Amino acid sequence: MRNGSRNGSRNGSRNGWGNGEGGTTVVAILAVPRAYPLDVSIPAYVFGRHPGYRVFVCGDRDPAPALDADGMPSRVDVAADIRPTRSPAALEEADIVVVPGYEDLSVPVPEDQLTALRTAVERGARVLAVCTGVFALAAVGALNGRTATTYWRNIGQLRAGYPEVDVVENRLFVEDGAVITSAGAGSGIDACLHVVQTDFGTTAADGVAKDVVFPAARGPHEPQYTDAPTPPRADLGATREWVRENIGSPVTVQRMADHSLLSRRTLVRRFVSETGMPPMQWVAAQRILAARRLLETSDWSVERVAGAAGFGTASNFRNLFRREVGMTPSAYRKAHGG
Repeated sequence: MRNGSRNGSRNGSRNGWGNGEGGTTVVAILAVPRAYPLDVSIPAYVFGRHPGYRVFVCGDRDPAPALDADGMPSRVDVAADIRPTRSPAALEEADIVVVPGYEDLSVPVPEDQLTALRTAVERGARVLAVCTGVFALAAVGALNGRTATTYWRNIGQLRAGYPEVDVVENRLFVEDGAVITSAGAGSGIDACLHVVQTDFGTTAADGVAKDVVFPAARGPHEPQYTDAPTPPRADLGATREWVRENIGSPVTVQRMADHSLLSRRTLVRRFVSETGMPPMQWVAAQRILAARRLLETSDWSVERVAGAAGFGTASNFRNLFRREVGMTPSAYRKAHGG
């Protein structure tokens, strides 16, 4: 992934994205024709669970029935479930624009909606595409030179139709600068929780996840699917939970293999299949998450947080935290501490 993606995810708070200062972060959901109602309702519900966001839906307020390429009524019509309250022009007020997935990609999105979306991108709004919503972003040139993903069934179509986009497959979501693209509806929840985490901290994202009865936000590197089903009762969920519970202790690949009753080689293979990353890279990410939660919710010293999260020395913790999060532990606590 390009550096723009890494900096976008780490430095969002420092760039003034949704830090709660100077007013509420405005989220506009662009209800394009033939949009999947679930893809509209997910961001509305997730962002609506946090008081730092104000959410509204844009689109044709009295839309004609959506038609497919043959001129027949579409079986998916956003108007059936969620009616927009604002016109597409209202995207100009948004800090975050969400483009839901939609059916029948052969029928173009209306030009006024594409124009509003293009204008929002050009002025620097953050944009989150769920599922096939990525095709609307690609159509306005927002993904040129960027890395993006989409629902696994549409990867080939995106790659063929927009060769200027660096399309990656089997990823829950991809963040490249101010643009996030995600796979299906489930990964749309992960992407929304990731935005909440970036804006308001890990504890806030945990609270929203609990409200919507969803696991804590998964990382962007986790896969959409595995090529081979894991045998019953052979997944590594229990081992990953063991690591979280012992995050302050020394954790090695061998200890994880011993806990899972697998060989090292089998553990590594299954771990990459289930999480999208090698075991120790995943452990490092869990240590960062544990440290973020402690910085947000406790008044512990940096030294104590470093030990509790398994980083060893405070110096090592400060260096790794700044590299991964984009700011020092003290600056993070100041930005997100309760």
